[in-house]
Amino acid sequence: MSRECFEYWRYLWDDPSTDIAVVFAGGDGCAKVLRREPMLASRIYIWQHAVPLTLPEVLKAIPAFHPLWAGVDRDLTALVDKQAAHGNFRAWARITKLAADGLAAQGRTSVDEHLLRQVYGRLGVGT
Repeated sequence: MSRECFEYWRYLWDDPSTDIAVVFAGGDGCAKVLRREPMLASRIYIWQHAVPLTLPEVLKAIPAFHPLWAGVDRDLTALVDKQAAHGNFRAWARITKLAADGLAAQGRTSVDEHLLRQVYGRLGVGT
C-alpha cells in the first residue's frame, strides 16, 4: 500500500465516530513496511507472527474448516498439505475453493487424487 493508504487507515482509526478493527496481514517484510509508518505502527495493538500449521494441526483444522474435507482420508489430506499447502491456511483456502468448483462442474461430491491433479494444475503445483 502507498503511504497515503496507510495515512487513511490511521485517520480512520483516530476518527471518534468510527469503531473499527483493522487487521494487516502480509508476507515476509510486511512488519518492516508497517513500522516505517510510525504514526500507524504506534497504533498497532498486537504484532503477531503466523507460522505454518503442523501436520497434526492440519489434520484437525482442515476437516473442520470446510465440509469438503470432512470425509477425506487423513493420508490424502496429509499428501495435499505436503504437495501443495505446506501448512499455509491461505493455500488451503485456495485449494478448497478450486476443489469445490471442480466438484460442482463435474457433478461430483468427493475429493480424490484425480481432482487434486486438476487443482494442482490450476495452481501451477507439480506433484
